[in-house]
Formats: sequence, C-alpha cells, structure tokens
Amino acid sequence: MKRLYAIGEALIDMTPQETGKGISEVKGFEPHVGGAPANVLGAFRVLGGEASLITQVGDDPFGDKIVNLLEEYHIDTSYVLRTKEANTALAFVALKDDGDREFNFYRKPSADMLYDAKNVQDDWFSDAFALHFCSVDLGDFPMGEAHRRAIQVATEKDVLISFDPNLRFNLWESPEDLKSAVLEFMPMANLVKISDEELEFITGNVDPDQAIPALLDTYPNMQLVVYTEGKNGQRAYTRTAKARDTYTESHAVDTTGAGDGFIGSFLYQIASRGLGAKDLEKLTANDLESMLHFSGRFAGKSVTRPGAIQSYPSMEEMLAEKGW
Repeated sequence: MKRLYAIGEALIDMTPQETGKGISEVKGFEPHVGGAPANVLGAFRVLGGEASLITQVGDDPFGDKIVNLLEEYHIDTSYVLRTKEANTALAFVALKDDGDREFNFYRKPSADMLYDAKNVQDDWFSDAFALHFCSVDLGDFPMGEAHRRAIQVATEKDVLISFDPNLRFNLWESPEDLKSAVLEFMPMANLVKISDEELEFITGNVDPDQAIPALLDTYPNMQLVVYTEGKNGQRAYTRTAKARDTYTESHAVDTTGAGDGFIGSFLYQIASRGLGAKDLEKLTANDLESMLHFSGRFAGKSVTRPGAIQSYPSMEEMLAEKGW
C-alpha cells in the first residue's frame, strides 16, 4: 500500500474539562493534538497505512507535543518544519451536552500559516497514494500557495487528490472569501468529502441528490463525493453509482475529529483496494455501501471517546466487533 500525505494545519485542541458550557464559562482545558490533516493521517495510520504530514509548527512546547504524538503514532514527521517566527496554533473548544463543538482559534498568524511553497520539492510524492487537504490553510498567506504547489506536484504524478472543505467561518474575513477559496480548489480534487452542514454553503442546494451530481457534472477531475449527515448516516456518489449507509453510534462524548476519522478511514479503504485517482468510478454501489459502513462505524466509535487521534479505533478493534 502506498503512502497518504496530508498538507495543512497541525494544532493543539484545548478541550474543555466540562461539557454543556461555552468557552467563556469553562474553568479548565486539556491540550490534545489536532488539526484536520493530522487527524486524517492518524486514522489512516492506526488502521495500518503509512502516513506523512506536511506542515510547520512553532519552536515551542506545543510544537514539541505535536511532533511527539505524531512520532508515537508512527506518522512521518520528516516534512514537519519548526519556526521561531510564530507560535503553534491553538483551538479552544467547548462541548455541548450532545458532544457538538464551539471553536475559538489563536493563529494570527500561527506557524502553519507561514509554511513556504518553496519547501515543496519536485521529487516529492513518488511513493504517494493520495494527498489530502482542507480549507483552513487556504487563505492569502504562504501556506495557501504551498497547497497550490503541492497539489500541482502530486497531480503531475497521478496522485489522488482528496479535499475536505472542513469549513471554519471564524478564520476568514468573510464567508465570501471562504467560499472563493473552496471553489478555487474544488476543481483540483478527485475525491471530495462534504458534510450536511456545508452542502448548501458550497453548492446553494440543500438536497444532496441534486447538489452532488451537479458537482460531478461541473468538475471533470472529481470522481467521488462522500457526504456525511451526522446522526443520519453517510452517502457516496460517483457518476455511475451511489450508496447510503445509516450506521451511527449513540452516546457521543466528543465529536472532535469524527469527520476527519471518517475520511481517513475511507481513504484507507480506497488504498487497501489499490485504487488511484483514475479508478474511483470503478467502485460499485455495493463497494461504496461497504466502505461507508466501515467508516461510519469507525467515526461512531471515535465520538464515544475524548480527543481526535487518540480516540480512533485500531483495525484489530474494528475487526473484533461481532458480525463484521
């Protein structure tokens, strides 16, 4: 199996020690390594894949914490740079009683935002299965240009490009700026993951059975769209097949990283089948339904535990479940 790369933010999620309160009311927070690209790699890695993160963290204790955890999970850190020019990003999180979240970010700027495109080399991605990215680091700063450069280099090597918009509105000057960035990068992706909370903002349509086929019609490079609906399950669409799975896990404790775990485990299943960017449309409805069910169970297990990477179940745990 080839390697999954991800580019973008690695940060510290400051998780509340109590639920049901806003950030201003929480009395204490615990630091957990997070950031969507890192989380996706964590899911891919705990299932047995090889993973590399492209990012920059501060030359500070939080940067040390991130690198140490990545190395603990055997995620390759040879592409992780350190800088004294900015601190490692922090995301303070408040959890509602149902496990949903409120975010407040400290990154003006953060170390990841200053990652320079010149660091991306032409000989990268020769061992890559896919390159995954999100929208958090697509702004008008050096890391945004680094994404363009990395995607170009990976695409030239026929590497699968995976995009999870993972919208964070409070990181942008305006919703229009965020939408412009998402629509700029959407045509570059072969696989896109969208949540029910994001669909209307991105497409202008709340009906996935209308909006997602329209995306596939609009963007020739896009081969597969995965749509997550929280407690209502998940769906997948290609131009020739679609599937739906309704598996969810109750008793959510912390939903942080659940969507990242979902797409990370979904990418693992694509990689384990030996599929690349040009093969996604070969997936049948039965293939898609099976993959959705696995990833739904993976994410469902993760929300019953605190944190992101630390909450992800191993392949042994997944296979041990009766009836699988």
